Amino acid sequence: MASLDGPGTEACSCSRTRRAKLGRATPAGYNRCACMKKKDDLKQQVSEALLACQDKQANDIAVLELEKDSGAFTDYFVVCSGTNPRQIQAIADAVDERLEALGLRVTHAEGYKQAEWVLLDYVDFVVHIFSEKSRQFYDLERLWKSASRLQPADLLAKPKPRRSSAAKATTPPTAAPKSASPLTGKTRRKRA
Repeated sequence: MASLDGPGTEACSCSRTRRAKLGRATPAGYNRCACMKKKDDLKQQVSEALLACQDKQANDIAVLELEKDSGAFTDYFVVCSGTNPRQIQAIADAVDERLEALGLRVTHAEGYKQAEWVLLDYVDFVVHIFSEKSRQFYDLERLWKSASRLQPADLLAKPKPRRSSAAKATTPPTAAPKSASPLTGKTRRKRA
């Protein structure tokens, strides 16, 4: 693949890596790979964060979609709980690693050492990892009660691949096996 950055640099899915190879500084607030489209991939990014939380057995995972006109500083909150400080840190590490693999870097993190409430800010969404006691005390779901609560399954559901009309036209129809109907004794085609 040819590089767009000039001779001697390799093309990469992450423009941050290309900038580093060229010796250019990454500007402040630069968070996203050039290959990722904001709107199309935001739900995928949130679902990756959810998967990381699930991989580390986070408790009571919730996704809050904040209203656009509510003055919210982000689009989504991912909220979950851990049972002890080590699990809370492990969840935070898993989220960070999984999103880093997508080329998404955390812009601000808080509370990792204390591990009572870890906040990972990815600009378009924020991941909150609480201890059970802190989650009850701060109760973000009540504070942002105007936000619509999404089920993790809503974001994790992958759309079914659609076949193009060209693929349908070139694919020959397959003959279904014939079977005898138990009631009539007649042979009929089985539906696929």
